[in-house]
Amino acid sequence: MPLRAIIFDFDGVLANTEPLHLRAYQDVLAPEGIVLSEHEYYARYLGFDDVAAFRAMGTDAGRAWTADDLERLVMTKARRLETLEQNQPVLFPGAAEAVRRAAAVFPIAIASGALGAEIRRVLERERLMEQFVAIVAAEDTPVSKPSPEPYLCALARLTSSRAVEIAARECVAIEDSPWGLQSARAAGMRTVAVAQSYDASTLHFADLVITEINSLDLDQLAHLFDF
Repeated sequence: MPLRAIIFDFDGVLANTEPLHLRAYQDVLAPEGIVLSEHEYYARYLGFDDVAAFRAMGTDAGRAWTADDLERLVMTKARRLETLEQNQPVLFPGAAEAVRRAAAVFPIAIASGALGAEIRRVLERERLMEQFVAIVAAEDTPVSKPSPEPYLCALARLTSSRAVEIAARECVAIEDSPWGLQSARAAGMRTVAVAQSYDASTLHFADLVITEINSLDLDQLAHLFDF
């Protein structure tokens, strides 16, 4: 089966926002009396969307947060992240060029645990919105990664936009985390890991591991379907 579509994760693959997310979580949690370390964030919470992350953080800290509490924390964190993003580059070097190279050949989409407003804000600033056929954000699926739902939803939207069936086995997912790779594999897709957030040794089960998004090679992706 040939490669017919590419689906990108966002944070950690295209956008170098994980340090900003960490800072935003820390700033929101501090008034709650919770200290979040960098190690804890990357080891335990990076793969979650905001709701699931705050829920897990609260549970680990012995807090029984209500749905209203979680909504308040998520909204506060979103505002803080927007402030932190101002007046600084957000995309990884070469990410915009990699997106444009891919979009010139294949339909491309995003499957992310970030909020839709956060994704679109960055893409609009970088003039990349028109490159993506579909964007699936945290609020678009009932469960987040490592569930396959985000990737299956992105695939459904790709198929709908093209009015032609695209099978999961004809897609490549570009991910940076073990949780994301598990999600894409469970959806039935080939996987490429970009070792920008985690050491390559923790991403070894991907079909291909690259060191940075700038080195994304479409010929390499196509060759994943040779076997």
